[in-house]
Amino acid sequence: MKVVLTIAGSDSSGGAGIQADLKSFDAFGVFGTSVLTVLTAQNTQGVSQIYPVSPQFIKAQIDAVLGDFEVSSIKIGMLYSNEIIDTVREAIKGLDIPIVFDPLFISKADSKLLSDDAIENMKSLFEYVTLITPNIYEAQALFGYQFAHTFSLEAIFELPCSVVIKNHKMQTKNHYRFVDTTFTHRDKKVFDAPYIDKNTNTHGTGCSFSSAIAVNWALGKSLEESVAINNAPQIGAGKGHIFHKKGGEICAQKRA
Repeated sequence: MKVVLTIAGSDSSGGAGIQADLKSFDAFGVFGTSVLTVLTAQNTQGVSQIYPVSPQFIKAQIDAVLGDFEVSSIKIGMLYSNEIIDTVREAIKGLDIPIVFDPLFISKADSKLLSDDAIENMKSLFEYVTLITPNIYEAQALFGYQFAHTFSLEAIFELPCSVVIKNHKMQTKNHYRFVDTTFTHRDKKVFDAPYIDKNTNTHGTGCSFSSAIAVNWALGKSLEESVAINNAPQIGAGKGHIFHKKGGEICAQKRA
């Protein structure tokens, strides 16, 4: 069985972060291991407290996992501080496996979660990861990306890693579609899917998406969308959780 590692924060509500990553790993039939970077007190309505894990203990967790398991791929999520970013960078820079990095510093509602210097330091990871998965706000902050503006693509093409820019909502005639754009060196590919209207079950979608990509790479697959938002339990008073198991089943059917 393939082993995949997530280095990310904890979500006490179980819908995002480490919990979402492990559910995604299980849905695709791989063995999930984890390194906690941040503890959060949160639910579907928001985050009330954040408690960062010490860099020393983060390193100890990474060393423990990599020292005992043959890890096939890694997903990196919330890093929270300069010290944590530095610790993770030192831990991964000698590895020769696929690494997916979800920057996670600006929310889907365009709310900043990290300081400007930590965001700048985050760029130092790009040399050592295989793919980054920013949303449109994060892509704009990191390299000036603007959808459909050719001039903003040059900075992306010069990056040492591939990029998936997600969550662009585009109107076509009388309906909306969601567009994810993948950049691999100088190649561009667009993934166009129907916008799922009147569905608030989107908590943890970014975490689960990047985790699913890491799993697919571990399984020898190419990039593909791997989580079904439309099949979700109605849980919580806010933005509910997605149904990871159903997402894994649907992707397994597509691969068959």
